[in-house]
Amino acid sequence: MLGAADALARARRRPNEIPALWARIATSSALVAPLGWAAGRLAEPGPVALGAATGTLAGLLGVRPVKVALGPVFGAGIGAGFAAAAAAGARPARPALVAAATMAAYRTASAALFPDPQVSLLAERVAPGELPFVVPHESRSRRVGTGYVRELAERLGGHYTPDAPDVGIVASLDDLAGPGFDPGTVDDLVREFYEHTTRFALDIVPEWRLWVRPGYLLYRTALARPLGQANVPMNQRETQRGIRSRIDTITPPEDATVAVRGWIRSFADTDEAIYVGIYTTYRHAGRGYVSVGFPVPSGSFTATLLPRPRPGGGLVLTSRPDPEPRSAQQPDHAGHYLTYVDPDGGELTAVEVRGFAERLDVYQEDGVLRADHAFSLFGLPFLVLRYCISRKAAPPPG
Repeated sequence: MLGAADALARARRRPNEIPALWARIATSSALVAPLGWAAGRLAEPGPVALGAATGTLAGLLGVRPVKVALGPVFGAGIGAGFAAAAAAGARPARPALVAAATMAAYRTASAALFPDPQVSLLAERVAPGELPFVVPHESRSRRVGTGYVRELAERLGGHYTPDAPDVGIVASLDDLAGPGFDPGTVDDLVREFYEHTTRFALDIVPEWRLWVRPGYLLYRTALARPLGQANVPMNQRETQRGIRSRIDTITPPEDATVAVRGWIRSFADTDEAIYVGIYTTYRHAGRGYVSVGFPVPSGSFTATLLPRPRPGGGLVLTSRPDPEPRSAQQPDHAGHYLTYVDPDGGELTAVEVRGFAERLDVYQEDGVLRADHAFSLFGLPFLVLRYCISRKAAPPPG
């Protein structure tokens, strides 16, 4: 039955569409049934406990905090229904059925309560030029780490410059001019930071919300540190080890213009990677964007940010689209995109990750350059990275 449902869903699917919701619900319900069977054989839980456990799993897979909280409560309610039916004389439901029914009911209710999609498929196997807002540089190994740009230079055949002197994450802020943003209003020190980032040193104070700490600790231990990517410090004590900031560049053999700017932040004592980001700028429909690609195995997670002025000469980069209505022919590209890069032809398959948002404010305060990098998930803030940015001491003569 599941095979027939999957074949029907694929036959009716249009290009650049994920399978229909009913087919995805059927698949997830079938996949969880063996887990319910195994739990019944090993632990013999009651229907309420099994329903709560299945609901918890479903909520965690939903990612959205409200879905996570709803899962165990909803699942326990479904399990209580099975228990009440058994108490009334009906045949007790098998654990596999309890798990499958709970998953199906939860996902159906979740789709009705939260109709906006968390992920939307943008394209399947298209040329990189068709997705200018995606940075198409992937990692071809299981680890990214601080040597990624060197490995990328070997693959692209360009000239690699480690820790390039006097270079910025963007070539010029003027490339970002467009409706709602005039680079001429940006403070000179803020402009210098973006165009000559390596002149500055960074101190970071992370401020995590309590509700996200347990999940992030698990993610960091199991994924971020082994991967060497998105390994944000847990607290200020970790940042006191010192943060090293450098930009590695790649220039094509036939041109002296920098083609790739890799901003690498790592712990100063061990050179363990915190972030490895490939910074690019591009223009579309008369406005400029900053796209930051974070390589992952076989793909890239891209944050495409829209520039906005900040009172007092500061600069805001935000992933939230312009509130001004845009046409289908000229969409606003701001957002987050997860992309798979085909290892043979380089074609991209990309999805938009909705609900995840970030905002970076860079400004002067009492003569000190600061930055606040805020992240939220479905409107719930979970992290702010506060930077104190200082000019590096000039090297001694000679």
